[in-house]
Amino acid sequence: MSAPATPASATPAARPIRRVAILFAGGPAPAANAVISTAAAAFHRDGIEVLGIQNGYSHLVEFGPENPMKEGRDYVILDQAKLRRTRNTRGIMIGTARTNPGKDVAHPSHLSDAKRTAPMKRVYDALMSLGVDALVSIGGDDTLKTANKFKMFQDYLPEGSRRIAVVHVPKTIDNDYRGIDFTFGYFTAVETLAGEIRNLLADAEATRGYFIAECMGRSAGWLAYGAAIAGEASLVLSVEDVEEKFGAEETLTDPKTGVTSTRKIMNIDKVVDVIVKLMTAREAAGKEFGVVVLAEGLAQYLPASHLEGARFDEHGHLSLASTNLARTMVKAIEAEYKKRTGKGKRVTGLQLGYEARCAQPHAFDVMLGSQLGVGAYRALVENGLDGVMISCSGQLNLFYVPFETLVDPETLVTVVRFIESGSDFHRLARFLENYPHD
Repeated sequence: MSAPATPASATPAARPIRRVAILFAGGPAPAANAVISTAAAAFHRDGIEVLGIQNGYSHLVEFGPENPMKEGRDYVILDQAKLRRTRNTRGIMIGTARTNPGKDVAHPSHLSDAKRTAPMKRVYDALMSLGVDALVSIGGDDTLKTANKFKMFQDYLPEGSRRIAVVHVPKTIDNDYRGIDFTFGYFTAVETLAGEIRNLLADAEATRGYFIAECMGRSAGWLAYGAAIAGEASLVLSVEDVEEKFGAEETLTDPKTGVTSTRKIMNIDKVVDVIVKLMTAREAAGKEFGVVVLAEGLAQYLPASHLEGARFDEHGHLSLASTNLARTMVKAIEAEYKKRTGKGKRVTGLQLGYEARCAQPHAFDVMLGSQLGVGAYRALVENGLDGVMISCSGQLNLFYVPFETLVDPETLVTVVRFIESGSDFHRLARFLENYPHD
């Protein structure tokens, strides 16, 4: 994407910055430490002290007179000694968590409700107790949503109250972020999962079997498609494909109210049909093996009967790992294959993703993460901005995207970026599908 100039709606920060807090929330991603350490080093050059908030918002929301912030437990001082040679390291040096202080705020009107904003108030008070002038938020779309709510919450503070400027660095191995071409960690995750798929292909060929690999990607198919392309999978399907050709509708009745509603679901029979046709076409070409990649986001489109007892996180998202999409599909595929051919076929389902989140970061992700970290410094200190997401395009050119262009103004929910049907990236995956050819 092109790098637009920062729109005028980005709010200027109100005061000089002397102390900054860096916070990471949500799932891990390779090159997280490149962002954290490079951002901290950039602030140090201006004599600005940097605090690393431990474990996302989990300690901040517990702040109070009886539970003050404690160094070592709730935060660490990110000095030069702690940053030494950390840019290429695995994991997250300040930890993470999915605690959501804005979970009760679902509309701008809720920001005037003291009860709904109480967790946000504790976050504000905790940061104020540490003398923080600005917050660098690093995380996925839910963390961006929280950063935006925190900025908006401060609009309702009494006149004359100190403000904490906030900027956000986009993080997700899913790469489903609006406002940036690629998120840090995506390519490392793709390569890690592609390696797994290549291993599965060798196993499948040796045993004349199939693997159904459920690949991380809650909302969109970027990770599944990337891993399938790089790993030479036989077929890849994601949420975008449900919207395009595998969709159906299900009518549900609430047992308490009697109210009926409809929801979009995946037509499992159609998906199974495509996969079994793949298997028989490859078999006719002398290939009795293969790997099919399914994005885990397809699980949210399973019929309600498959989702009974499902778990949800603090942001209201279905726990996709607990649905075991791959296992559900394996049973249906085996049955349909036997029905059509009269033969049994070894089909194994498994889930891929967690092994990629803390993989050793590749050079590109370290470079991208480092630039985004520097971008957080430049947005706050050099440009005096508040309420922007740091972004890169082209030759790692920095630009800054105001929160309000990324978040629905009514629901305060971030807008997911899907793979565009018919885009060259989408067409590449379809072109490389290897049935009946490789």
